[in-house]
Amino acid sequence: MLLGAVDVAIRGMWAVTGTVRRPAALPERDQILRLTVVDRQVVAHDENVVALTLGTAERHPLPPWHPGAHLDIHLPSGRVRQYSLCGDPEVRSEYRIAVRRIHDGGGSVEVHDRLVAGSTVTTSGPRNAFPLSVPGYGSPTRRFRFIAGGIGITPILPMLGLAARLGVDWSMIYVGRSADSIPFLDEVGRFGDRVEIRTDDVHGVPSADNLLGPCPDETTVYACGPAPMLSVIRQRLIGRDNVELHFERFAAPPVVDGAEFSVSVASSQSTVTVGAEQTLLSALRRAGIAAPYSCQQGFCGTCRTRVLSGAVQHRDTLLTEPERDDGMMLICVSRAAAGEHLRLDL
Repeated sequence: MLLGAVDVAIRGMWAVTGTVRRPAALPERDQILRLTVVDRQVVAHDENVVALTLGTAERHPLPPWHPGAHLDIHLPSGRVRQYSLCGDPEVRSEYRIAVRRIHDGGGSVEVHDRLVAGSTVTTSGPRNAFPLSVPGYGSPTRRFRFIAGGIGITPILPMLGLAARLGVDWSMIYVGRSADSIPFLDEVGRFGDRVEIRTDDVHGVPSADNLLGPCPDETTVYACGPAPMLSVIRQRLIGRDNVELHFERFAAPPVVDGAEFSVSVASSQSTVTVGAEQTLLSALRRAGIAAPYSCQQGFCGTCRTRVLSGAVQHRDTLLTEPERDDGMMLICVSRAAAGEHLRLDL
């Protein structure tokens, strides 16, 4: 049942008709690529989205990737952020990412203000937690429905190209606040009437039926965008056993069935209360305690932290049982039961 998939998906994983798939394994730690910004373009007319083309100085072929993949970008400041690959997988000499500027987001501000042409970043190479399963190539469904909201176009855009090349039946709706706020309109426009562009300032906020379209049985839905959009899609598909839903979000998922607990940091003896609707990571950050993080959804492993004492409620599918037995947790999604106390080695 899709309902089971929805229950799990709210915790931050993407789901396929009741099945949660384990994300791609972390790349080998010694596989480090140093990439140079070889091109930079504004791709939304309000100038809040820039696309960066990355390549090696020698323009050597880069590791291959498939639609839905992302890069863990290590920024000059030491921050690690994840950005979807939105270029052409057939072009092996470069990667392309696009970043919307978020005024309180340190990573996006750094990208916009510091990553000019000639700047360098490092990455461990592409990983894919949002893969496209093509009908006739491993998926039993007959058609695609793509739904993108704003910057959520980035993982979807390469999927459109692949679906078109393979001759798969598909349609798409692309939504945003206004035409000036959504990126890659020219590239999306080349697919003609397969794509519906809908903006809130002209058409109003779309309903679930607007987003899904006719959506007959044996449709696979791929959606990426803001949490409210994903929520109405998930709710509308409850009970649709013959429709697959895959989605990716760019923000931390809401906490479900949480309870208040406390944590302390061994190095400083600081104690922090974590609210019932807060993540442990957000509580630490609000208290001014530095902790590494990236995806905030429990699949990248950047926030992996050792727990010196206390019982953890693990809410990820990344850590192995030996890692959990060894006292590791992902502080972006995992937590503790009501009234419990965790002591962390940060």
